[in-house]
Amino acid sequence: MKFGVIVFPGSNCDRDVAMVTRDLLQQPTRMVWHEDSDLSDLDVVIVPGGFSYGDYLRCGAIARFSPALQATIRHAEHGKWVLGICNGFQVLTEAGLLPGALVRNRDLHFVCDRVPLRVERNNLPWTQHYQKGQVITLPIAHGEGCYYATPETLAELEANNQILFRYCDAEGKITSASNPNGSLNNIAGICNRRGNVLGMMPHPERASDPMLGNTDGIHLFKGILAAMVAVG
Repeated sequence: MKFGVIVFPGSNCDRDVAMVTRDLLQQPTRMVWHEDSDLSDLDVVIVPGGFSYGDYLRCGAIARFSPALQATIRHAEHGKWVLGICNGFQVLTEAGLLPGALVRNRDLHFVCDRVPLRVERNNLPWTQHYQKGQVITLPIAHGEGCYYATPETLAELEANNQILFRYCDAEGKITSASNPNGSLNNIAGICNRRGNVLGMMPHPERASDPMLGNTDGIHLFKGILAAMVAVG
């Protein structure tokens, strides 16, 4: 199995992701420069966090036009796996791979914290190593992490079980007080209808190394790895 991590001017979490896939999971990992349009050797494409192109215009707005992201769209259309983390989630919504948008946090402040999340479903490769309803803790660091969508889109996300993670309290209750950025329906991560594209604001790669004292995030990477190994 081979991972690819896209590197935009302004990316700052690309090496963090590569450390997980290459060093902790010992899987071949290629750093994909934003001008590279050939992703044919990759099984999973990861769009990392940071400030792609300096977040000019708005977060992810320019990155969507890069050759690497256009190739990522084709990669997803062929049913291959795509993960967008933080700025990567913003890029995926801008590119139309995921519905909705990420806008300024409710209180207009940058939020950097560790927050509890509830796993809403575990019947996808991304979440198969969690339990449904499990509460995990992942770091967040964003200024535009408030998930917004029309009422119709939210209804579709709910009806199709496309919400994989929600912000919650330590007991797993979904409350406004446990919502760090004002995201509608406490949404922290969603997938497309097919389930092969996942976008999430929290950073699983920052909770993967045992040396950091939290390994809740590595199970997401292990889940997709196990799925790929199972199909050969």
